[in-house]
Amino acid sequence: MNFRSKMAGSVLTLLVAATTIGGAQAQSITQALTAAYEHAPDLQSALLSARASAENIALAKSAKLPTIAGAISGNYDWTVGRASLANPSGDFNGTTSVTAGLSYNQTIFDNFKTEAQIEAARAGAEAAEYQIRNTEQNILLAVVQAYMDVLSNRQLVALSQENINFYTAQLQSSRDRLDVGEGTRIDVAQAEARLAQGQASYQASLSGLEISKATFQRYVGVAPSNLSATHNFSRLIPNSLQAAIAEAEIGHPAILLSKAAIRAAQAGSDAASAAFGPTASINGSIGTGLASQGGSQGVSGRLGFQISVPIYAGGAIGASVRKANIEQIKSEVDAMSAYDQIRAAVIASWAGIQSADAQISAAQSAVSASREVLAGVIQERDLGTRTTLDVLNSQADLTTASIGLINASTNKVVATFSLLSALGRLTASDLGLPVQVKSAVGYTQAVQDVWQELRTVAE
Repeated sequence: MNFRSKMAGSVLTLLVAATTIGGAQAQSITQALTAAYEHAPDLQSALLSARASAENIALAKSAKLPTIAGAISGNYDWTVGRASLANPSGDFNGTTSVTAGLSYNQTIFDNFKTEAQIEAARAGAEAAEYQIRNTEQNILLAVVQAYMDVLSNRQLVALSQENINFYTAQLQSSRDRLDVGEGTRIDVAQAEARLAQGQASYQASLSGLEISKATFQRYVGVAPSNLSATHNFSRLIPNSLQAAIAEAEIGHPAILLSKAAIRAAQAGSDAASAAFGPTASINGSIGTGLASQGGSQGVSGRLGFQISVPIYAGGAIGASVRKANIEQIKSEVDAMSAYDQIRAAVIASWAGIQSADAQISAAQSAVSASREVLAGVIQERDLGTRTTLDVLNSQADLTTASIGLINASTNKVVATFSLLSALGRLTASDLGLPVQVKSAVGYTQAVQDVWQELRTVAE
């Protein structure tokens, strides 16, 4: 039996397995990222959180804006006089009164506490916006990982199927050789064992493929179709490691978020310190009343002011200041940690790409060499100088080399996108995805107009 053509076809099948399984139309990485961006619930949740954070600006500004309230109230008063001989039933008197008015209260000075709280709220809204970008990067990287898992698992399934075909042919060949007296029962048993192992490996590959497909659909929202690892996003990577680190330290969302957190903590410390100072407010009211007996009571008003200075608050103000100072220091320490983490991620991803390139080159050489060895061993076995076990071992070596090539190719793509994530460039905007970028900036600008209580903010 001639196995050369079978093995050549097997290797070629491996190389195109990812584009021949699962559907008629290709589903590129860009298409998967676009679909995931539109579908991702976590990204929508981050957007809603950012909008909620934007409302803190309006809440902070309201502290020094006037509070106006209207009120109307009514009373009915009655009395019954004591009965007497002249008036056995007693006297009954009833009076109805209605009052209506407006009240006005406004803090006009609070030692700049409100201004500090407004700045803290704005920094918090900015941090929430950067959290959207951070979440976006995490989601898109997870999509790439799921995408490549499906692609590599499909290749592994194809490889396992080719192994089953090969071992089945070897088993039949061993039986044929045994029938004509050229083989042994050991050859048949060895081929049967390898076929059983191949079938078990095939089932494991199928299970891994189903799991990766489920993960893919979780992120993308649709089942995977024909996949291809081809992409052109490597152009976004700087030319050197130092340039990559510098770019990440300037523009990564996690670092920008940590800077905004420092601003918020500094403003929080200022607000806490301001509580030691005086506050001044004005208040007033105007109203009128109407009674059933006295008629209209006319219009009355009141205007006043109040200045207060804290003297003792049970230690609450001091504790608030100390807590705010500690949180400010913590925000700075967290920023240092963010810098270290991003720098480490850049270096690790950069090294991952270099390592994957070397592994791909080595694996390609190993596959080519193993293919030649297998063909030679088969020929030598047919001439009687090699055994069936030698053929099975050579096939196992080719399988190992092929798996190494699949894994190295997958690692190269994942490392490339991991580096883009570490740079802060794994975003819909940087990747040029055909989507409307999710952002709360417009909403934040709109909600700062707080003079109208009942209003609709444009989405």
